[in-house]
Amino acid sequence: PFLRLLEAQLQDERREHEEEIEALKNEVDAMREELEKQQQAFLQTLQLSPEALVEFGLQQEITRLTNENLDLKELLEKLEKNEKKLKKQLKIYMKRVQDFEVSQATVPAEERQHERNRQVAVQRKEKDFQGMLEYYKEDEPLLIRNLIT
Repeated sequence: PFLRLLEAQLQDERREHEEEIEALKNEVDAMREELEKQQQAFLQTLQLSPEALVEFGLQQEITRLTNENLDLKELLEKLEKNEKKLKKQLKIYMKRVQDFEVSQATVPAEERQHERNRQVAVQRKEKDFQGMLEYYKEDEPLLIRNLIT
């Protein structure tokens, strides 16, 4: 059984090695083809007249700049979309802050103090009665608003 296991592992490794060699051969062939194309293009450019050579160089530069321009436009669109998203989030948060400030301004100081005392009591009760909350019926909308925010 041990020899069979070793033989199976050796065959697996041999198969993986052969697949890797095949992949590397394919990669070398592709690189060879690319090199031949580049050599042919280079030879053709050497045979061009000086005017045609300048024209070829300009065409290459135009192509490079066009591709760079497209990449920059894509990046700009992405950044503009992100900016809109962040502005929308900022408006939402500003609205929440304003709502909170208004709610704090409308609640008289002694009610806020009473509410703080009640919150302390609730925290103590949570230890004894998890999930239970004591509140006055008239404070229900305020409680719900605080739970949501």
